[in-house]
Parts: sequence; structure tokens; C-alpha cells
Amino acid sequence: MYICLCKGITDADIKQSIDKGSTSLRDLREHLGVASVCGACACAAKDLVKVHTENANNDLGEGLFYRLA
Repeated sequence: MYICLCKGITDADIKQSIDKGSTSLRDLREHLGVASVCGACACAAKDLVKVHTENANNDLGEGLFYRLA
């Protein structure tokens, strides 16, 4: 799905950038150009950073402990 129409940036592009180390809208703006033209995508991009980062943290945490019966 397109997040930034001005630059043609998709949610997959943003997730890939997050996986490579982007942790904020500022990082996405520097690496991809998100929210650098009209800014209409800024909220959606920030939400995507938050959700994708939380999901990645949850995925990492599940494998660290054993489940007890």
C-alpha cells in the first residue's frame, strides 16, 4: 500500500527501512524522503514505525523464554 504518494513510497519500503535501523519519522525522511513534500503521510508513517517496531520487539521476546506447563 502506498503511504507517501508524492515520493511513491510503500509500507513495504518503510518496513524495510525500519528493519535496517530507522527508528523515527526523521530517519525515514532522511533515508526515503517520506513526508518531505506535502507531509500528508507523516502520521501514517509514524504509526507504521510504532507498530512495526512493537511487532518486531514482541517477536524477539517470545523466543527468549520457555513456556512452563
